[in-house]
Amino acid sequence: MTKISDIIKPANVAVITGGASGIGLAAARRFAEAGMCVALADRDADRLGEARAEIEAISGEANVMAVETDVAHRHELEALQRAVLQRFGRVHVLMNNAGIQPDTSIFSAEANWDHILSVNLMGVIHGTQVFGPDMLAHGEPGLIINTGSKQGITTPPGNPAYNVSKAGVKVFTEALEHELRNTEGAKVSAHLLIPGFVFTALTRGERTEKPHAAWTPAQTVEFMMESLERGDFYILCPDNDVPRALDERRMAWAMGDIIGNRPPLSRWHKDYAEKFRAFVEEG
Repeated sequence: MTKISDIIKPANVAVITGGASGIGLAAARRFAEAGMCVALADRDADRLGEARAEIEAISGEANVMAVETDVAHRHELEALQRAVLQRFGRVHVLMNNAGIQPDTSIFSAEANWDHILSVNLMGVIHGTQVFGPDMLAHGEPGLIINTGSKQGITTPPGNPAYNVSKAGVKVFTEALEHELRNTEGAKVSAHLLIPGFVFTALTRGERTEKPHAAWTPAQTVEFMMESLERGDFYILCPDNDVPRALDERRMAWAMGDIIGNRPPLSRWHKDYAEKFRAFVEEG
């Protein structure tokens, strides 16, 4: 197994979408502190400029670039890749992290569904398809880290478009890792980042201070790094409210709906509330 220190090291290159804030920016800091060249991609030009200045303060102007990019459009990802290769020559870490979470319902306007799926799911697929072939071709060890969500696994009621998009990221990343490990000579591995409750622009709402239950983006990235060191594919992050054991029971119950022929989303079904509670307590 490739050591992470052979990838996240001075002069190697990391590309991060959604890199201007939250988990993406925290990862950029961590990579820059390790001496990597960092390419930030985000559609928010103002935040992107601030993020670039912050990362330049860590690693120097020569080792940082920022490209305004909307991952909903494949051609913008292709332009990003050309710019990164022209500047830094090759890519060793690709973090497909950009995501949005506007509210939807089953019968929301098609445009709302299209927007979420084009960013959260197709942004990951296209990012991988655009950057992946060259990462394999240059022959040096590399990582593709895709940011998923627990909502893509337990799929709770509410915001179905988001759940569908993140469920798709899970399935895609699993298939990606399978293909990579069966590709002769491949030195690139895929990993699924599954954050817990993280206080970011995506989750803050009207709040100005971090709730006790939430982790910071920096805590999430530190956990990610520890998981990558172990070679974990599923980077299942806890937070200050939900420990891993509870996540595991919730996920096991969700799969049990199929195995036990229960109603879908039975965790939220009034006839199964007590059974679910007992199941969690048994764990």
